[in-house]
Amino acid sequence: MVRKSKGTWFRSRHLLKKPARKKGMPPLSAILREYTNGDRITVILEPSVQRGRPHRRFHGKTGIIVGKRGKSYLINIKDMGREKLIISRPEHLRPQL
Repeated sequence: MVRKSKGTWFRSRHLLKKPARKKGMPPLSAILREYTNGDRITVILEPSVQRGRPHRRFHGKTGIIVGKRGKSYLINIKDMGREKLIISRPEHLRPQL
């Protein structure tokens, strides 16, 4: 038999935990940040915002912005030797320095 799926956020308690002093909503600057095509970003999931969150396997990955779709951005990420296109809102993205 095939094992039943328990959902996308199964076993993600520690991944989505915030430090005590950082709890609550992110600052407006993180939500209103604009990216342009070709910008390098890192996907860091924001636990307090559920909308537009990519899959947890992409947490900590680096990618390149390739476009915009509504309020979200299209990001090209290399995962397991393949190029993958994910859609994410700016709250879950950080510019790579």
